[in-house]
Amino acid sequence: MKKERKDDSFIKQPFYKGGEQSLKDFLRKNLVYPSSSLKNQIEGDVHIRYDIDYKGRVIDAKIISGLDKECNEEALRVVRLLTFIVPKNPRGLKVTFHKTIRIHFRPPVPQSTPGPITQGTASVQYTFVSSSKETSEEKPASGTTFHYTIQLRKD
Repeated sequence: MKKERKDDSFIKQPFYKGGEQSLKDFLRKNLVYPSSSLKNQIEGDVHIRYDIDYKGRVIDAKIISGLDKECNEEALRVVRLLTFIVPKNPRGLKVTFHKTIRIHFRPPVPQSTPGPITQGTASVQYTFVSSSKETSEEKPASGTTFHYTIQLRKD
């Protein structure tokens, strides 16, 4: 029969607080697409290898494969902002971890904003009815009720 290993005999890997989705959200919020790369319509992925010290800080980052100079620098800047949680290792070992990450550079999709109606006219029709005599049966159950009708026509 094999002897069962204790959990504390293995070196535990660092992880980003909140998981993979939080890491992606952090990258999305902090990554700024370089304007010169946007003008030149440069898009693609930057692959980075980075080292994490025993405190969870990124201490070194290198480009494995990149795009242009500005995209590479921006990807390195964002990776150096990352901090990880490193579980306690057995016997107080101070281990440096090596990881790779892929940073996506895609041009932002322009938001389409609704413009004014060019053909036809827009009209709003409303009716206000007030009653001075209300019986207990005619009172609404809670609060005041409003009804709106909006009609848009193309002429």
